[in-house]
Amino acid sequence: MSFIISAGTFISFAEYQDVVDRDSRLFEENEILNSEADIEDLLARASERLLARVRSSEWWKEYNYRRNSALNRDPRLVPTVDPLRILSRQADFTDLTVAMALADYILPKVADFANENSNERQKMLFYKERADELFIELIESGDWYDYDADATVETAERDPVRINLVRIR
Repeated sequence: MSFIISAGTFISFAEYQDVVDRDSRLFEENEILNSEADIEDLLARASERLLARVRSSEWWKEYNYRRNSALNRDPRLVPTVDPLRILSRQADFTDLTVAMALADYILPKVADFANENSNERQKMLFYKERADELFIELIESGDWYDYDADATVETAERDPVRINLVRIR
């Protein structure tokens, strides 16, 4: 359960075994999912999506605006999230990536969309809710990013926040 980095380049927050550990029956029941390389690619996509989701969050924008006045509150200037600076809560990032990958990429490959009550569709909903909960938890904690890249997340770099999401149907 560690971040996958190759030659100094970030690849993913999770690896194949993390997904198998989460739901081994899924792999036993679906031969189509036995390609480790394919699952690793989907985890890399989920990791990229997670980084994009953090970057587009209001918390990340405010976090950067308070630390760099040169941004002039322009969202176009907000830097991307450097995954190599995520020092705390790495297990939560792994869990979040696995949940996102299962909900958005892996389970749709085997789901029976004609049957609303299929196990895979129910699992997709479960993992989607789990991913949303974990994402909110990470954003609200605000204690995992090393802004100044000194290998320590100091108190001044922690920025907890309380967000109130509203569901629109």
